[in-house]
Amino acid sequence: MMTTEAIQEGEPSDHFSMFSSQKSNIRYSYNKIREVKSYRVRELFLAYRDILWDDGRHKYNVSSFIGEIDELLLGERFSAFDQSTLDNLIGTLRQRGNSNATINRKMAALSKLLRKAHKMGDIHSLPEFRRQKERAGRIRFLERDEEARLFAAIRSRSEDAYRLSVFLVDSGCRLGEALGLIWNDIQEHRVSFWITKSGRSRTIPMTERVKEVIKLPATEGRRPKGPFTKLSQAQFRAIWNDAKAEVGLGADDQVVPHILRHTCASRLVQGGIDIRRVQMWLGHQTLSMTMRYAHLATNDLDGCVVVLETPRGEQPASSGEGSMFSSPVTTPSSPSTARKQRD
Repeated sequence: MMTTEAIQEGEPSDHFSMFSSQKSNIRYSYNKIREVKSYRVRELFLAYRDILWDDGRHKYNVSSFIGEIDELLLGERFSAFDQSTLDNLIGTLRQRGNSNATINRKMAALSKLLRKAHKMGDIHSLPEFRRQKERAGRIRFLERDEEARLFAAIRSRSEDAYRLSVFLVDSGCRLGEALGLIWNDIQEHRVSFWITKSGRSRTIPMTERVKEVIKLPATEGRRPKGPFTKLSQAQFRAIWNDAKAEVGLGADDQVVPHILRHTCASRLVQGGIDIRRVQMWLGHQTLSMTMRYAHLATNDLDGCVVVLETPRGEQPASSGEGSMFSSPVTTPSSPSTARKQRD
């Protein structure tokens, strides 16, 4: 072993001489010592937030998540984020009443931030982020009478908010997608969404009442940039909350503007539209997201009763037509079926 004196004076030790006397390809290099710095989670977020997240509501939510995480870590500074720190953090969030779905969203933000910091050399080790198992909860959607009462209360407060509500329930788009529309996104009988959560644009046809609500009143002065740009998310949510309290839905925490997207999806599935086309309509990145509504296609299982009640030798051959999983390209449709889908 090289002695301290040998290191200080630059003299080779006997051990080193043994290797150097042999013909060897081993090369020794002496790297510069790098100072190890430590950072708070909030400091890393301030450094990389504009690189990792676009401006908007999602960035605002991520800022809130990171702020909470920094608080739970008591502002601790670190150069390596170990597994025990992550496990303790998840445990504390669960004790605070966070669901697994909420924990996953917060950990996704933290993971994205730490991976960037690791890549840039700010921290030197990463823990393993394991996705928490999420339960498939009950999906709430509006019945027709609930929609009528709620929309009437909204209209009494704001015509613009009413027009937006009708658009949301018939298009199934997200609130941010609707507010971001400009007039060039609306062509003839179709509307295109370019600013989407998945980053993928989509174009869908408009219902008759959507065609009506995107028109501005003739008394309007200078036309705004888009059909709903006069409203902000905060303004619409405030009107929504007042209206839902008026019609007796104030205690239902699932009656939020996003319920209009659920309502649109539910009506499509219940109306017999196959799950692939529902996915395309909503702009879901994966089919698993759309499958949350699959249980609503109750008519799709009616043929199972026939098979179970019919003796084995008399069972009819299944055609597979009309299934919610049928491809819109390969599945033949009769004129009567087409009329039913239009209705």
